[in-house]
Amino acid sequence: MLKFKEYFTKSSSSKIVLPENSINKEALETLFKAICEERDSKISGFHNLPYEKKAILDSKKYIRENIHLTQNIDNLIIIGIGGSSLGLKAIDTMLSHLPYRKNINLKFLEHTDPIKIEKSLKKVRLNNSLFIVISKSGTTIETLSLMKYVLKRYDLLKNDKNKQHLCFITDINSPLHKFGNLKHIATLTINKNIGGRYSVLSTIGILPLMILGYDVENLLLGARKFSTRFFQRKEEHLLRKAIFLSNNREKFHINILFSYSSVFKDFNAWYVQLWGESLGKLNSFGKKTGLTPIALIGSIDQHSFLQLIVQGVMDKTITFLSLEQKSYINPKIPNIRLKFLDSCNFVNGESFALLLQQQQISTMEVIQKEGIPTDHIEIKKLNEKSIGALIMYYEILTSCVGKILDINAYDQPGVELGKKILITKFKKSK
Repeated sequence: MLKFKEYFTKSSSSKIVLPENSINKEALETLFKAICEERDSKISGFHNLPYEKKAILDSKKYIRENIHLTQNIDNLIIIGIGGSSLGLKAIDTMLSHLPYRKNINLKFLEHTDPIKIEKSLKKVRLNNSLFIVISKSGTTIETLSLMKYVLKRYDLLKNDKNKQHLCFITDINSPLHKFGNLKHIATLTINKNIGGRYSVLSTIGILPLMILGYDVENLLLGARKFSTRFFQRKEEHLLRKAIFLSNNREKFHINILFSYSSVFKDFNAWYVQLWGESLGKLNSFGKKTGLTPIALIGSIDQHSFLQLIVQGVMDKTITFLSLEQKSYINPKIPNIRLKFLDSCNFVNGESFALLLQQQQISTMEVIQKEGIPTDHIEIKKLNEKSIGALIMYYEILTSCVGKILDINAYDQPGVELGKKILITKFKKSK
């Protein structure tokens, strides 16, 4: 499903950044043992999601009980922010080319920008729409404010018929869960130890994806297979990468995901939240630590950011993410020769896929020649299994880096502080 190429420790075309023997067997064993202990302690439930049936069963039950609505909607509106929306959006963007994806408009109400709100709801009518409100805590101010707006705009609490167009996904016994029970609104729950940015393989992602027609069982299967291989010590590259990034964080404190396809645009955004919010923390000694994520799209950002990478400060590592191009033979660049434009004829007759692939390879070689650490993830086929594996790869990698940095990769105290200040400001203004 996924092919990994490592250049962190060696490369035929780049300077050696890290001595071969600096990541020794003892370091690998220590990290692996720590991750196994963390998984078994259940401090975070993301490890268990690929193996559990709860999300599948709950989602199937909801769809079965609301079959007339879910089979006839034109609009699926997700009201949620951050971890409640980014993962779902990423998966749909990567897989929307699949022929069995239903012709349903997936819309996101995740921004309190009034212009965006009106634009998103401009053509939405109640009779052909389903609103899914997602908030783990059940008190997310952006989500609940947007929920209140649609409750009023579409009179969703008017009667049982209108309430059928509303569904909640939240933590067990959260305020939103209690409100849903009080008003007899369909409410699905997830376990509290599943953090929002690690929740896309829970009901938060599974229910909407199932409604859209995706094979969610294969999504979980892909994640499960990668997780199983990792814990069988068959994906050692992930451990080595985590150790390299952590040990060299003072020198290479910026990590760039350079994705070579527009389908990865929203996956990039998911990565930025996962990496930034998980790893930017105070460690157990009160020292600020972390790694800064940057997400780029090739070949577009070769014309904007590449110059800084190549000749700017060498404080970055680069992960290239691409698709295997063999199966994409069309469209092709026409074999047209235009006067004064002869210098561009070298690509005539070739596929755009080949051009993109060669741009990625050329960019990687330029970066490696400067001694900048790189690695490469190639997806052989873009489907539910490969995307499930990709998600699990990044979640486990983030967990491993957090463990080495001596931080809790699953909380967000800095974010919570901002929420408290917001509440204070509004209380003072009244």
